[in-house]
Amino acid sequence: MKVGLRTLLERSVKKMGKGMNPIVKAAALEMVERAYNEGIYVQISAGYRSLEEQASLYGQGRVYIYNGKNYSNLAKPNVTNAKPGQSYHNYGLAIDFFIVSDDGKKAIWTVNSKWQRVAAIGKELGFIWGGDWSSFKDYPHLEMTGGLSYKQLQAGKNPHITSPKTSKGDNHIISIQKTLNVRYETNIECDGFYGPKTRMALIIGLQTELNKQFNKKLVVDGKWGPKTKNATVTIKKGASCNITWILQAALYMKGFNPGTLDGEFGENTEMALYKYQKASRISADKLAGKVTWNELFA
Repeated sequence: MKVGLRTLLERSVKKMGKGMNPIVKAAALEMVERAYNEGIYVQISAGYRSLEEQASLYGQGRVYIYNGKNYSNLAKPNVTNAKPGQSYHNYGLAIDFFIVSDDGKKAIWTVNSKWQRVAAIGKELGFIWGGDWSSFKDYPHLEMTGGLSYKQLQAGKNPHITSPKTSKGDNHIISIQKTLNVRYETNIECDGFYGPKTRMALIIGLQTELNKQFNKKLVVDGKWGPKTKNATVTIKKGASCNITWILQAALYMKGFNPGTLDGEFGENTEMALYKYQKASRISADKLAGKVTWNELFA
């Protein structure tokens, strides 16, 4: 049985983890989708990597101490020359990928024509491919640097990365963005990517509905602060309201498809919520409460 696109996307979202630049994440998922449409089944194997995780990788095959902790592992071979803070993974600007078998059960690491085609799709979307490097070939690696060096990122400078013009974006996200603009008078670009402005617009929508439906008296500023977090309400299967629509939209942005975005909390929304909670390692109670809302927007 052929692996489904949604399965590959959900696996990829989980592997990329938190801390990804939203445009880099969206481009990575589109790469998976575009490759799938060409009959190539690809999955993201890594995304954001903490400094501690980077230290552990760098410690393979060498003696290495970072922040007073020994990360040495001489029993394993070297896998990276990047110390903590010297990898674009540490800033959510890089991904690794691999090809999977038709049934999605086997990883294929052979750098063949399919692999090169996926890399080409990635480059069309704005990625730099490690397979093009002259010194060290890193074939699974793709990154968007925003023109910044490691030192600039370490100094706190934020990369300016825009949605690539060659990308068509996600039609469902475009629909969500249009609805936000009409319903809550936001003015975000309908580009089909989940970026900071779309996230802010969703929060504006949630704040507006909390004020309207529950008289919460929040400042509608699109910021996820303690007052908004504490004002959230719990919704569950059977709920029918605009807050359910915001939940559905937020779940879709995270790669968990609730089906039709209709504001009706049905079985598909419940299952998408459950899978998201499991992947996020929070209580999988199928209730959209304070912890779940915070996980979606924090």
